[in-house]
Amino acid sequence: MSIATFEWPALAGEPAAERFHRLASQWDEESAVMSSVTQMMMLPSYQKIIGMGWAAVPFMLEDLKREPRHWFAALRAITDTNPVAPEDAGNIQKMADAWVQWGRRNHIVD
Repeated sequence: MSIATFEWPALAGEPAAERFHRLASQWDEESAVMSSVTQMMMLPSYQKIIGMGWAAVPFMLEDLKREPRHWFAALRAITDTNPVAPEDAGNIQKMADAWVQWGRRNHIVD
């Protein structure tokens, strides 16, 4: 059983994939008019994704493969790591690529 399909106790009643996608959609709607990444990260929907813990990591990484978005703080909070090279900080595409490569090295995404 992979980490993405394991039914985490805190998520009982709603599969992790459904919860993540519901919260991510909510976050998209709530943050659409925001220019501050800090404000975006403080939204309850983003915080709930962080609260999903490791169950959310594969979904964030898959999302980064399709569209680089600001999952970086959530990924750092959950994984306690940062694979982004200091010189790439602020470059969303390079940051996304670094996280996806990290996910592949750790067998979390293909």
